[in-house]
Amino acid sequence: MHRPSRWLSLALGVAVAATVQAQTERPVRIVVGFPAGAVLDSLTRQIADKLRAGLNQPVIVENRTGAAGRLAAEYVKGQPGDGMTLLMTPLANMVTMPHSHQGLRYDPFRDFAPVSHVASFQIAFAVGPAVPSQNLRDYVALVKKDPKAGSYASPAAGSIPHFLGVMFARTAGIELTHVPYKGTAPAISDLVGGQIAAAVMTVPDIVPLHKAGKLRALAVAGAQRSAALPDVPTFKEQGYDLEGSGWYAVFAPASTPKETVDRLSRQIAAATQTPEVRAFIQKGGMEATGTSPAELAAILKADYDRWGPVIKASGFTSED
Repeated sequence: MHRPSRWLSLALGVAVAATVQAQTERPVRIVVGFPAGAVLDSLTRQIADKLRAGLNQPVIVENRTGAAGRLAAEYVKGQPGDGMTLLMTPLANMVTMPHSHQGLRYDPFRDFAPVSHVASFQIAFAVGPAVPSQNLRDYVALVKKDPKAGSYASPAAGSIPHFLGVMFARTAGIELTHVPYKGTAPAISDLVGGQIAAAVMTVPDIVPLHKAGKLRALAVAGAQRSAALPDVPTFKEQGYDLEGSGWYAVFAPASTPKETVDRLSRQIAAATQTPEVRAFIQKGGMEATGTSPAELAAILKADYDRWGPVIKASGFTSED
C-alpha cells in the first residue's frame, strides 16, 4: 500500500518541478510596434537586459510593426494574462489614437493593465535658420504679418507634435497650417533647408541641430525647461498656457493578475534606475521615470483627458 503512494508522490514532485522549470525557461516577450533600431526598440532592449536578471528568466523583444504601433497593441490585447507578454508603447497609441482613429480595435482602459511608466520626453517648437524670430512672441507677430510663416511640420498626422501645434495656434490666437511628414528625418531636412518655416518635434530630435545652429528651438512644452535644452524657455515662461510631453510605458493584457502586474512593475521600475539604462535615456534627451501601476494609470487618464478636447477641436480623424 505504501510503495504506490511513494511512487505517486515522487511522480507528482517531478511533474511540478518540470512545470516550474518550464515556466522559468519560457521567455517573457516585450512587444514593440516599431522596427529594430528605432528609439523605442533600443530602449526596450536596454530594459530587457536588466529584466533577465531581475526575473531570473529569459526576456526577449519582439517587433510587430505596422499601423504606427496599433498592430502591436491589438496583438498584446489578445494574449493570455499570464505576465509573459507585455507591450512597450509610446503615448500616442494609448492617448491620441483612441480620440482620432475611427474603428480602433482596442481600448486603452478596458483592454490593458498599466504596468510602469518608463521614460518621458519633451516636445519642442523650432524654426528654420531663415526665420528671424528669436522667441515665440516674435514668431506670433511674424505669422500675423506673413501667414506663409505659419506652416509647421510634424513627423506624422495624428502625432503629439501635430496636436501640440494645434494647441499652440489656439492659445496664441493665430492660424497655423499643419504639414504632416512621413517621419522625422524628412521634416527636419525641409526645416533646415528652408522649405518650411517651423516644426514641432521631440526634444531628442531637435537638440543636436539646435546646438549646431542649424535651427532654433523657441520653446519646450514641459512644466520645466528640458535638461537637454537648458537655454530654451517653456511655453508657459513666454506667456502661453500650454503643456504636454511624450512618454514610453509598459502595459499588460487586462486579465493579468494584480500580483503579477505588481511584480513586473517593480522589476521594470528598478531597471529604469540602473546606471546603464539611465545613461541611455539621458543621452537620448529623455528622463528616466519608473512608476507603480497606479501612477501610470493616473498619467494615462490625465493625458487622455488633456488631449481629447484638442484633438476634437482640430477636426482630425483617420480610418487607416
